[in-house]
Amino acid sequence: MSLPMPQPSLPIVIVEDDEGMRRAMARLLKAAGYSTVAFESGEALLQAGAAEHAACFVFDVRLPGISGFELRRQLSPAGTGVPVIFVSAHEPPPGEPTPQIGVAAHLLKPFTREALLDAIERAMPTVPNEGC
Repeated sequence: MSLPMPQPSLPIVIVEDDEGMRRAMARLLKAAGYSTVAFESGEALLQAGAAEHAACFVFDVRLPGISGFELRRQLSPAGTGVPVIFVSAHEPPPGEPTPQIGVAAHLLKPFTREALLDAIERAMPTVPNEGC
């Protein structure tokens, strides 16, 4: 039996417009021991100011308003070291300039629970949880 991996004290920030998918990802990550905070749009994330306090981002690519790619571009100066995992039901269009800073994975929907957890584990260094 293996011991649970130590988790970072900062949350994984999820931005997904589909409520069911947003809830499912948050439940899965919480069950795996991660702290999460979820938003329905990039604008909601920016208004909340939660991007400055994230261990990892999980962004849907096609969001109403600001796309996941554009959201990453806007956050790059403040969150350069924060990895991002893109999720999408569609392959990126050919020639779509995707931000390369901190992109850890691009998962196509529907993806498995294991695929998301593996991407999170690869994206984030193991950091002891400091009780936050």
